Amino acid sequence: MMSRIQNKVSIQMCWSRALLTGWILLLVQLLCSEAVPIGIDKTKVKEPEKKIEEPPASVDTGLHYDRYLREVIDFLEKDQHFREKLHNTDMEDIKQGKLAKELDFVSHHVRTKLDELKRQEVNRLRTLIKAKQDIEGGNDIAVDHQALLKQFEYLNHMNPHTFEVDDLDRLIKSATKDLENYDKERHEEFKRYEMMKEHDRREHLKTLDEEERKKEEEHYEEMRKKHADHPKVNHPGSQNQLKEVWEEADGLDPEDFDPKTFFNLHDTNGDGFFDEQELEALFTKELEKIYDPTNEEDDMVEMEEERLRMREHVMNEVDTNKDRLVSLDEFLVATKKKEFLEPDSWETLEQNQAYTDEEMREFEEHLAQQEQDLNQKAVDLQKQRDELERQQEQLNAQKIELQQAVEHMERLKSQKVEPPPEVHVEGNAIPEMHPVDNQLHPEQEAQAQGHQPAPQAPQDTPQEHHEQQQQQDLAQQGLPQTHQDVPPGHQEVAQGQHNLP
Repeated sequence: MMSRIQNKVSIQMCWSRALLTGWILLLVQLLCSEAVPIGIDKTKVKEPEKKIEEPPASVDTGLHYDRYLREVIDFLEKDQHFREKLHNTDMEDIKQGKLAKELDFVSHHVRTKLDELKRQEVNRLRTLIKAKQDIEGGNDIAVDHQALLKQFEYLNHMNPHTFEVDDLDRLIKSATKDLENYDKERHEEFKRYEMMKEHDRREHLKTLDEEERKKEEEHYEEMRKKHADHPKVNHPGSQNQLKEVWEEADGLDPEDFDPKTFFNLHDTNGDGFFDEQELEALFTKELEKIYDPTNEEDDMVEMEEERLRMREHVMNEVDTNKDRLVSLDEFLVATKKKEFLEPDSWETLEQNQAYTDEEMREFEEHLAQQEQDLNQKAVDLQKQRDELERQQEQLNAQKIELQQAVEHMERLKSQKVEPPPEVHVEGNAIPEMHPVDNQLHPEQEAQAQGHQPAPQAPQDTPQEHHEQQQQQDLAQQGLPQTHQDVPPGHQEVAQGQHNLP
């Protein structure tokens, strides 16, 4: 069973009705565990069949702290003192933080559990921060969790260990602020959706030839007329609209309509209030007159916007204290007004375009600018790609040249042969061979052929001049000049003769 605190601060954060049909979290008042007793004439009212009570579905509010919010509320509901104080606290006192101060008087068990929930939430946020840091490539950078936790207004980051009065106050204010901004954001989102749909239709027409464009326009107008051709829609919250629910949904005689009984039947959680979901459930029959998911001409996104418009309209007329809840007293007062008994006709979305011509023009200009920016980025990226390819080609050419140079050096190294050492004997020297082609040096070749010019006689020393003179004297006497000319066995004699004075 929902609490009164859940009914006041929760946000309907999703378009899908599957998510909007469960219990919604509101941090303003806890619910009473029993429904308001109402006397019903059993002779006129059929007793509804008893159904097995099931726990309400847990609906994600769309807040990033949704789970933390719901768990805190669940445990606060279990404290009797907190529940009693909540019954006597109005909306303004809650916004000013008076309710949060009652946290000091809750049981030790509840406070201990709230401390644990807060530590878990802090750890979750730290994990998210670290993951985001890693994705952005900053996994080597030290993370200042204390500074980053400041962005989460619903949490007192200065004390990450215990759940205090300030934590409850922050949670209430954050959820309330998100709630107040949510409907506005939904309307803006729907407006963008409608303008984009029209923009896509216009762009599609540009791709068609004249005959196809004419057929497409005719089909579009046919679908519009078909969608507008539906039964009359009752004014939301009027007597006629509620009587229709009383008859078709509740199976009761419209002549026996009783506002107090109606309120009790559709206060599904029995808390004595119509919350936003319970109100929106009352408009289902009206919406079924306009929208059918099997029809091509009916857009289910538009149906949810229509439901939102109906709920806002009823809230503005009936919710006098602006707590986003309709109490039984507020409902009964509204059923006595002229607007309830003799309402004006309700204008549906097809009669109220979501955007103006000026807004559509600005939207298309914005899209055109975005497309131009994307095209320019594509051109810049192509230029960068071409430049990188050119640089790659240069690098490849340099690489090839370098490889060729290395190969050439390897060939030269493999062809180079070390020349053999020159052999000197006591006579003529062995001519030097060319290291590459093993041929004689040109000068040596010329010498071998007898064409080498006579070498210039070196300057003789006095001793060498004396020896040459002795050789000349010996030659005149018919003696050998050197020991090489002496036959074997006669060298010692020649040597002795040579040494004569």
